[in-house]
Amino acid sequence: MFFIEVILPLSLAKTFTYRISEAEFLFLKKGMRVTVPFGKSKIYTALVIEIHNNEPTLYEAKEIHQILDHFPLVTEFQINHWTWIADYYMCAIGDVYRSAMPSALLLESETVITKKNDLFVDESLLSDDEYLVYEALQKQSSLKVQDIISILNKKSIFPVIQKMIDKNILTLEEEVQESYKPKLVRYVRLHSKYNSDEGLKDLLEVLKNANKQKEVVLNYFQLNASEKKPISVKKLAETSQSSPAIVKALVEKEILEEYLLQEDRINFSGKEREGELELSVAQQNAFESIKEALEEKPVCLLHGVTSSGKTEIYIKLIEEYLATGKQVLYLLPEIALTAQLVSRLRTHFGNKVAVFHSKYNNNERVEVWNQVLSNAEKAQIVIGARSALFLPFYDLGFIVIDEEHEQTFKQSDPAPRYHARDAAIVLANAHKANVLLGSATPSLETYYNAKSGKFGFVEISERFGKVSLPEVLLVDLKDKYFRKKMNGHFSDVLIDEITTALSLGEQVILFQNRRGYSPVIECMTCGHVPHCQSCDVSLTYHKHKNQLRCHYCGYSIAKPTHCHACHSVDLTTKGLGTEQIEQELLTIFPNAKTGRMDQDTTRGKFGFEKIIDSFKNREFDILVGTQMLAKGLDFDNVNLVGIMNADTMLYHPDFRAFERSFQMMTQVAGRAGRSEKKGKVVIQTYNPNHNTIQQVTNSDYQGMYKEQLYDRQIYKYPPYFRIIKLTLKHRDFDKLKQGSMWLYQVLSQNLTMPVLGPEEPAISRIRNEYIRSIIVKIPQNVSIVSTKKTIQKILNSFEAVSQYRAIKVTVNVDFY
Repeated sequence: MFFIEVILPLSLAKTFTYRISEAEFLFLKKGMRVTVPFGKSKIYTALVIEIHNNEPTLYEAKEIHQILDHFPLVTEFQINHWTWIADYYMCAIGDVYRSAMPSALLLESETVITKKNDLFVDESLLSDDEYLVYEALQKQSSLKVQDIISILNKKSIFPVIQKMIDKNILTLEEEVQESYKPKLVRYVRLHSKYNSDEGLKDLLEVLKNANKQKEVVLNYFQLNASEKKPISVKKLAETSQSSPAIVKALVEKEILEEYLLQEDRINFSGKEREGELELSVAQQNAFESIKEALEEKPVCLLHGVTSSGKTEIYIKLIEEYLATGKQVLYLLPEIALTAQLVSRLRTHFGNKVAVFHSKYNNNERVEVWNQVLSNAEKAQIVIGARSALFLPFYDLGFIVIDEEHEQTFKQSDPAPRYHARDAAIVLANAHKANVLLGSATPSLETYYNAKSGKFGFVEISERFGKVSLPEVLLVDLKDKYFRKKMNGHFSDVLIDEITTALSLGEQVILFQNRRGYSPVIECMTCGHVPHCQSCDVSLTYHKHKNQLRCHYCGYSIAKPTHCHACHSVDLTTKGLGTEQIEQELLTIFPNAKTGRMDQDTTRGKFGFEKIIDSFKNREFDILVGTQMLAKGLDFDNVNLVGIMNADTMLYHPDFRAFERSFQMMTQVAGRAGRSEKKGKVVIQTYNPNHNTIQQVTNSDYQGMYKEQLYDRQIYKYPPYFRIIKLTLKHRDFDKLKQGSMWLYQVLSQNLTMPVLGPEEPAISRIRNEYIRSIIVKIPQNVSIVSTKKTIQKILNSFEAVSQYRAIKVTVNVDFY
């Protein structure tokens, strides 16, 4: 009797046992995928985690369908790490497996298969089975797995589908949204045969009678001499005041040759900085100290002020680890950052850099997965957002976690609700690798760990090239409104500063952490505010689409012309979002070009790159954005940063509000004055004497740290207490109320620690489900493992109560 234990990609906490034959027993290894029947008729792709001879006692083991791999796709390290994540974050192992694997590797029986459009297929190269599927897809647009089983009249059809996907004939339905492509720009260069002096004579001879073409070529030489960068077709046509058709004619005559750039953007910056990276004295000292610290402790925190050149230190360290043949993982909080960083690392390490994040489509993710698994040259360094943590590293030597304080490292939904920084430290521990956490404003827990000696600690207190930290101007909005010195939401100080910056040809960044035009539309007659019908929030007005939208469930209505309650036409907007700032800028600075960067403008795979590149290339003078701008971006022409309203962040109902505001404002401020000139930051606030705002002004991280730590100790928050948050959701308000009360009472009877709740959060209904939350605070001296076991037992018995079974409970460990 031979059996395997498998994980299914479903939200199930346990593994399942299937029967295999002796030949399969000898062939299978841990980490291979098999398709297995589950339930009445479904087939799933499961992962083998154990091979054994113990028959299950509770159920009859079914046989597997077939084996999908010839070698393991998942390493032992990964299986252990996933189990740890499932245990620590109290979620099902199936959830971890499903979110870790690229979905193209998880074929399911409900997958819809379609044919790639306008594709020529050489039918002679197809096998009989493939031809049958291809023929069926000529007649109808899509097939289900079940249909293909009946067409081919056999059960093992997955290999056929896989082969056809590899041949680029079929696509799986999930990928259909992939419609946008990166913007490829057409560039031209002189054909190589005209590069010599002799060649130039021939060239003038060829163009003797074609005056317009000669004009274009002469313009090409001028451009080439004045700018040492590639010349695009568009630019050449514009400067020579001719049409792209003439450029095309020159290409056809083989005088110019055309090439497309998407990758090449990177190669060009590589030519400028050949040779070694030169570290400044402060950087060199930090580099040495980090190496010493990592010899004693596996984790080290690098606390360097904004623009102190942390990336260069990372690059130096990565070089050392690559020299020993190990893989390096570089985690970033935000996809927006990968664009800039990849180009910086590629100038350095060339082709050894792979990128992995959720804007990549299925096939690209599988490619990266396979490169990392085979320890390919291409994937020596992997840059990615938090999901890159799940890649099959073979020999991981070093993990860099940049901007480690960022809340985006924490996954909020769906499960597993893991924190990438903490999970990365555990992964590194398994691989005996080192971790470097970098930040200008470390999170309190990390700083506490570093100060208490758990992590190594290195500090850089000066900016790269001895540039001084930006000067912070506080503007008291109460006073400005009182003295009528405001123009819209702009104070006279901010307007003067922007005018000065624009006259000097510098760029400006304005920060407002709210998208849309305004968060509230109110009727001036009766005070009615349009709300979302299925959530407890007012609808945000988006001006360019002229609609009101809910930012929680996506519900939208056209902008009302009159009040829904009293039919008055006197409606006004309250509050401000990025769109409104953009509108106001157009009236105050009609000649300045403004851009906007928020969730609405960065949809699409290359949304971030487009905006960041155009800002870098100085196509915009002013960039308005949400917190995406606050993360380590590097623009050398920005010397002024404006924070439109600092108070919205400060008064958030969250124990981290002050720490987050400090981090956010310091990070945004750090975008100013990154080259020679001293930058300026204008912070508009109603409360200029607030401690946190004063700490930002004096860039006093220590002061903020001590004050917050004191509060955390009194009110029992991390780093002194661990927090587990239970969220209950149900459509029936009364049932939820009873259920949450029952759970709260049982928890507080069985746990000897603070249990708070059940409380209604600030937004107590989303998508028609009411919400209650319970918080368990676990002191340092209590075993967190046994506490979790107790909570899990109580949750199991909660599920066993028939009237509460319909209540959804999600557990979020370390939810901050």
